[in-house]
Amino acid sequence: MQHLTAKERLLAAAKKQQTDRPPCICPGGMMNMVFQEIMEKSNCLWPEAHVNADKMAGLVYALNEAGGFENYGVPFCMTVEAEAMGAQVNMGNLICEPHVVDSPLKSSAQVDLLKPLDVNTGRAKVVIDAIKILKAKNTEVPIIGNMTGPVSIAGTLVDMSALLKEFHINPADTVKLLDFIVENLIVFGKAQIEAGADAICIAEPSGTGEILGPKRFRDYSVKYVNEVFDALDVPVKIVHICGALRTVYKIIPEFHCNVFSFDSVVPIAEMKSYLPEKAVMGNVNCYALGSMSPEKVESLARFAMAKGADILAPACGLSTTTPLINVQKMANAARQQ
Repeated sequence: MQHLTAKERLLAAAKKQQTDRPPCICPGGMMNMVFQEIMEKSNCLWPEAHVNADKMAGLVYALNEAGGFENYGVPFCMTVEAEAMGAQVNMGNLICEPHVVDSPLKSSAQVDLLKPLDVNTGRAKVVIDAIKILKAKNTEVPIIGNMTGPVSIAGTLVDMSALLKEFHINPADTVKLLDFIVENLIVFGKAQIEAGADAICIAEPSGTGEILGPKRFRDYSVKYVNEVFDALDVPVKIVHICGALRTVYKIIPEFHCNVFSFDSVVPIAEMKSYLPEKAVMGNVNCYALGSMSPEKVESLARFAMAKGADILAPACGLSTTTPLINVQKMANAARQQ
């Protein structure tokens, strides 16, 4: 078939339509796509690139121009929403991404203490502005906006261990907290789409089957991710769930997404058998990307595609010490298919 642009290829792959080859992407957000080498090449350094829209956009633009991933993806962490709602965040440094250092709530019952997420201030505005800058470049590279999943945000606004107890002891309070989070994620997601995002990825590193168990995975992770996505009009909706998934394989199809991403511990062929109607994305080991030879990375990328990956991607976020050559080798493996 004819050669597709990067945007056309991702849209087609997400819809399970025929493509000239698999796209090679890394969404951003929790699945951070950037690393120290590209920061230094572009002079768009952390932590400034987390708070400066020009630097944020410049960083992902530079990676794509260097032959890296075939998308733009912002932001580079999973703390934007929690900070906007009241959590205290350490912005990290050149090799350490932002992380929550103080939760604003002692329990879900204190939800009224949280601030609504304002897309016109703080880092939420930086993300929106970065998407607008990338959109204005008028390239054929898809822009992926990112949000942290409701359960994972809840586990930073309240200590995760306390939240897990409250799911059992005070479920009504956790529902109020999650309803508040969903309402604000919808606002953030709509603003990203309006700014020019072609896709939205929601990552749930804490709302997994391993942590919650199958029933709560369905009742919380699936339910609230779906509430967010049901309110968003965007052609590509990606869900990423960390960890082993065998206990929830049969529940995964219930996500209202068209692309499902997962960890390197999950066999692609096994996951694919449960998702005949969704595009399967993944799942090149991030440790390998960060520390193994370019030849090994290329081999792993080819293996993932051979096993049925519709979209080639890392299995999670990249280490900031990842060599550019390894990302280039991974992307080249897709381009040579």
